[in-house]
Amino acid sequence: MASEGLVRQFREILIWPLQLIPLEATGPVRNHWDLLAEPGPDHPWREIADEFTADPDQFCARHYLEFTRFLPFVQRFLYGDARGSDNASSAAGRSPIRAYRRGDVAQVSIVHRPGEEPVVLDVAHVDLYFFYDIDIAMLVVEVHGQDLSLESVIDTLDGFHRAYPLAWEKSGQASRCPHRVAWLSSAGDVLAASDYERQDLYLPYVCTHKAARFSAHWEYLLQPLVPAHLSDSTSGIRYKQVEDDRIPLMSYLAVDDPQRISRGDFARLAFAIRRGRSDNLPYSAAFLRDFESKYSYDRFWDPSEDQGWMGARYLCSGPVFSMVGNAGDALYTDSETGLLGQFRHQYFLLGLIVHFHKAALLMLSDRLSIAVGQLDPQDVRSSRDFQLEVRKDLEIFLRFTHRYWFHEISNQFQLRDLFRMWTRHLGNDELYAEVRAEVHDINNYLDSRRAKKLADIGVRLGVVATFGFIGVFITGFFGMNLFPFGEGPMGMRILNLVVAFVLATALTAYTISISRRLADFLDALSSERVSWRDKLAAFVAVWKKTRR
Repeated sequence: MASEGLVRQFREILIWPLQLIPLEATGPVRNHWDLLAEPGPDHPWREIADEFTADPDQFCARHYLEFTRFLPFVQRFLYGDARGSDNASSAAGRSPIRAYRRGDVAQVSIVHRPGEEPVVLDVAHVDLYFFYDIDIAMLVVEVHGQDLSLESVIDTLDGFHRAYPLAWEKSGQASRCPHRVAWLSSAGDVLAASDYERQDLYLPYVCTHKAARFSAHWEYLLQPLVPAHLSDSTSGIRYKQVEDDRIPLMSYLAVDDPQRISRGDFARLAFAIRRGRSDNLPYSAAFLRDFESKYSYDRFWDPSEDQGWMGARYLCSGPVFSMVGNAGDALYTDSETGLLGQFRHQYFLLGLIVHFHKAALLMLSDRLSIAVGQLDPQDVRSSRDFQLEVRKDLEIFLRFTHRYWFHEISNQFQLRDLFRMWTRHLGNDELYAEVRAEVHDINNYLDSRRAKKLADIGVRLGVVATFGFIGVFITGFFGMNLFPFGEGPMGMRILNLVVAFVLATALTAYTISISRRLADFLDALSSERVSWRDKLAAFVAVWKKTRR
């Protein structure tokens, strides 16, 4: 059994990164969000107005607290600046983030196991974030409930964020997935339901498309976005998977007495792992030996001391971030300036940034690897397409580095420490170094090819100049008037000029066409180690076509 006590307030925010397929480069340049800008019957998404361009009288303390927690360059990334308040161009100062929201989903019903009562949570919002110049979208779903058992919360954290099942049990139940998840409207109608148990759908899908199939309720939530591998799709916005089946999540728990939560349940909250006995650990004792120092941020958490000053405990394993605090502490549960408000805004933005960093780097690495995999050095068109694609990706990486990549986001010690902790567990710094090394290697390859091409052109021009010197020497020795081409009627002189021009051009073009073989002959002729017989053979080889 899980630790005793109710979770008075529970919130979970899913942050799902998706890689977008670039739009076709036909007509004017368009961004993905342009396809959602016009309201229509085929999608429910509407753009969210920027809070910081609203009436100053509506600007409250929460907005101010949120804004001032970040460093100026992060503020420009998140909110833009005043220059872009009335301009749709991000270059003019508007934030590079575009957010869209759908309001048709009011609740989610989760049945963890067959025969159990459903857990019904309210849906605070469903948002879709786009980023200027980066083909990444982030689906954000926030749900909340009250007076839930810790067992139910742990089950929700473990199962609700599964995009698709990894395996099936003998009973047909999808392993580690809820029995059923359903989106509900405000009237209680089922909008879409999961199909985790449909093994007959998932197996052929993966075999055919070589890609994972998302559960039906997640595909519904993303409409009109469609999977990239569906060739019969007519939608302009296509996406594909960036990470694995676990959607990154953030959770907030306000409980009666945080001290009654066992060490094993804290570990379950930190890793969003399946429920178990409170006195047991979800992993081995050796693995969790450094749990407190590695996965817990306990600046304000010390159960051995007086609890009068104690605040929240922060848990972070990378894909999962959790906050646990006392439900009786008004500072913790205040939705405006308390930790609940900070969790929904400052800490959410923190999570959005770190997961965006990882998704963008994985996207760039994926595009570079695909470009290299499709390269055929012997095919001129393939080489040209490779250079165009890589040049575009290198420019995107350069702009990502200078526009979006942050090592520090705040001087506030909690945000600063948690950002470093979160980044470390996601491995973003190591991933950035790997992508940068890939970019460096590809750039060196392109530079070497350019240098080889220039050297080859230099050799060819040198051969042409060498053999052209013979003609120049002869005409110079006998004089330019060896033949009286400059005399006679004007028509004859023009004809002589044209014939001489055509012959000279043809001879030069022919010399260039065999310049590689002529270069081999000149190399053999200049070598003292090559016999005259071999030099003669090299001269004869000039006039023989060789097959490569």
